[in-house]
Amino acid sequence: MDGQGSDGRMSDTRLSGKVMVTGGAGYIGSHAVLALADAGYDVVVVDNLVTGFAWAVDSRATLVEADVSDIETIRTTIREHGVRAIMHFAGSVVVPESVSDPLKYYRNNTAASRALIEAAVAEGVPHFIFSSTAATYGTPERVPVQEGDPKAPINPYGMSKLMTEIMLKDIAAAHPINYCALRYFNVAGADPAGRSGQSTVGATHLIKIAVEAATGKRGHVGVYGTDFATRDGTGVRDYIHVSDLAAAHVAALELLVAEPGESHTLNCGYGRGFSVLEVLDAVDRVTNMTIERRMEGRRAGDPAELVADNGAILAALPWRPERDDLDGIVRDALAWERKLAEMGK
Repeated sequence: MDGQGSDGRMSDTRLSGKVMVTGGAGYIGSHAVLALADAGYDVVVVDNLVTGFAWAVDSRATLVEADVSDIETIRTTIREHGVRAIMHFAGSVVVPESVSDPLKYYRNNTAASRALIEAAVAEGVPHFIFSSTAATYGTPERVPVQEGDPKAPINPYGMSKLMTEIMLKDIAAAHPINYCALRYFNVAGADPAGRSGQSTVGATHLIKIAVEAATGKRGHVGVYGTDFATRDGTGVRDYIHVSDLAAAHVAALELLVAEPGESHTLNCGYGRGFSVLEVLDAVDRVTNMTIERRMEGRRAGDPAELVADNGAILAALPWRPERDDLDGIVRDALAWERKLAEMGK
């Protein structure tokens, strides 16, 4: 690491070894790899490639094909590569699937995370950044939601992530490791330079689905729920650009290194929400098309509105959103979708 901070200034917080990125062949993880490498960090990616893609891993990183639940392989990788921080993205993320197959989520998210943390503690890794979620709040009592508000997940996905947050808190109290749990709201967009994007087949994210429809991969977009207590009856979400989110991870890592005795839990969002129909209007604007919308019933486990109070992350980190523009997020997602088509993917 050359000492350059995530905000472009020279930083006093230098990591003495490599960063392990689990799930670094996936959507958000691959963008974190780009942000880390751009900032001068050495990166080793651990991914089982079940939902990730080897081609999505930046060439500056080393890829180890393994499962995070394999404690011995993870310990060996930590030792061989001199890992001193872990960013943990690997896991399952589809809310309706978590309702129909909760055991998968408690295995892939909670149990696998426990194994990874055990390996980190055994090998003396001092810093851990966890990919958490706004689903830990369930149906919030107020919007925007703050980190200290009640955690009452309404689906196994949110509960599986909350259980991992609780483990991290307990483990940090017992061992020389600090952590940052970053609670994502709705992640969207793609690397503006076209180096990575959301490539998952059958993705359930609205903007991904909409740009697939715009490029002919889908015939329509389903709108799940039109009777929510929101301004137009459709669900409202806080959409954060994936590159802004990746930059927040680098800033969080530097905070952990600078303050080894402190841990943090922070919302990652922009503090404002858009409804499903407003997002689809943005896609129509950007593509100059009219995407077919089909009104469907609500999906299991979907709250009406999730918007971040991002005051804590703005106070804790030098990070500031640079891509807080819905049309811009859609443009980047659309450009990536077109690139995937050119790649034959």
